[in-house]
Amino acid sequence: KEISYIKGAPEKILELCNFIHINNTIRRLTKEEKLKILKENERMTSNALRVLAMAYQEDKKTVFIGLQGMMDLPRKEIKNAIALCKTAGIRVIIVTGDNKNTALAIAKQIGIKGNALEGSDLEKITDEELKTIIKKISIYSRVDPEHKVRILKALQENNEIVAMTGDGINDAPALKQADVGIAMSTKGTDIAREASDMVLLDDNFNSIVQAIKEGRIIYDNIKKFLKFMFSVNFHEILLILFAILLKLPLPLLPLQILWINLITDSFPAIALSKEPGEKNIMQHPPKNPKENLLQNTYFYIILGGLLAFLTTLIIFLWEFKTSGNIEKARTLTLTTGILFQMFFVFSCKS
Repeated sequence: KEISYIKGAPEKILELCNFIHINNTIRRLTKEEKLKILKENERMTSNALRVLAMAYQEDKKTVFIGLQGMMDLPRKEIKNAIALCKTAGIRVIIVTGDNKNTALAIAKQIGIKGNALEGSDLEKITDEELKTIIKKISIYSRVDPEHKVRILKALQENNEIVAMTGDGINDAPALKQADVGIAMSTKGTDIAREASDMVLLDDNFNSIVQAIKEGRIIYDNIKKFLKFMFSVNFHEILLILFAILLKLPLPLLPLQILWINLITDSFPAIALSKEPGEKNIMQHPPKNPKENLLQNTYFYIILGGLLAFLTTLIIFLWEFKTSGNIEKARTLTLTTGILFQMFFVFSCKS
């Protein structure tokens, strides 16, 4: 005899079954027993169990065997990682093929709040309706691959930047559609990894959050670096330009400017690029991808540059007019400029 064994979602498997194997006997499966099994499935899924129904086919009979519940415990650090995402303005959404009750129970354990929607419900609404309600939905259950792509497109049409994690072949279209596709390394398939932008080596969601934090630190340090370099060079340009226009002796010689650029510009700027990051960096909202890298720094650059320019110019003119010693005047100008650079580098740390 040929026997085919079947496993899958309880509600789907029960639709196929017309017999039940119980107490070593096979008999007809009644509607009342199906309802009882579904009620037991609901109880198990409400306790965060992932439930599979088991059955087999023999002699054109599909025989129900039983339910199996599996506990896939969340990692210890996941709850803190989700909480950190919330403070950082990052919304975490669960998209799973599991039962709705299982998804809700797991979401409760890890601190994700929001309404839930099943894949069958998605098929009943239009894309425009989905765009409207998607802001309130945080849990999607019993979804198919095409549902994932619809969810991603709806979020993107609402001007959201979306990262998507996945490991299976069926996840490939959604990973490709996402702004940042993140495939699993240990459990991920080759197709999922090829369709993704990044591969998560330890399959740990917390690593994504830590990578976001590190990325924010790098972004801020680049901004600090540019803020410092523009402000310290702006005053040098103004100083030389002003002297040329008024036909004054050069306040700084080319060799002195080269010294400033090689020594007093470079090392402080490199130090700024290695800053460990501010303590509240994960409490800032996400950056607008269209935001200028120098946004909110123009005022500092102009004001700081003008202050340094006026101070060094006054010291140069005062010393040159008082003593007539151009070398001493240039030395004082150079020293004042370097002191301002030290002030700027500490000011740009925050």
